[in-house]
Amino acid sequence: MASTNFIYSSDPGLIIGFHGCSQELRDNVVIGKTSLRQSNNTWDWLGDGIYFWQNNYDRAFHYANNPPPKVKISTPSVIGAVFSLGNCLDFTDKKYIDLLKFSYETLEKTTKLEGTELPANTNPKENEKSNDKIIRRLDCAVIKNIHKQMGILGEPPFDSVRGVFFEGNELYKGAGFLDKTHIQICIRNPNLIKGYFIPRKEVKWP
Repeated sequence: MASTNFIYSSDPGLIIGFHGCSQELRDNVVIGKTSLRQSNNTWDWLGDGIYFWQNNYDRAFHYANNPPPKVKISTPSVIGAVFSLGNCLDFTDKKYIDLLKFSYETLEKTTKLEGTELPANTNPKENEKSNDKIIRRLDCAVIKNIHKQMGILGEPPFDSVRGVFFEGNELYKGAGFLDKTHIQICIRNPNLIKGYFIPRKEVKWP
């Protein structure tokens, strides 16, 4: 795979992200009593890490009010976080989109040699006809393979992973926009998180 070594792939600034959770967890994290824990499910969209919706309070709050079937959230709420991306595996960048494809191809070859099968992206039984395939075991495996290969090669680990997801239904007939499109960020290195906050509402000014 051809690759460039330009220095512009990393976002140099701070980013605001939002995480849907219970009010109790939000308050305990803000006062430093506990921390958000990393998700490490085999179906996570961006692999292992702490997940945030980039600049998207409403989507985080929607998640808190509509969690997956096996997740219970009492008093749905949202916690905000300020973080940097560090060394980011950024799937808005062609360089890393190509790397993702390369990882899939190598993983596919490995499974064929081993006589095994790749996992698949699927839908839950209650929503089998959805186009979104929200149980993303294949994507998760391909991303984790990137991290594994980076370790084998002695390359610096990725601190975070970012992806754009075109999800949901057309906003109108023939639209190029879907109603659940969002940018999701997975923080692998917790030291990227500079602080947490309770989101505040806009006040009238002037």
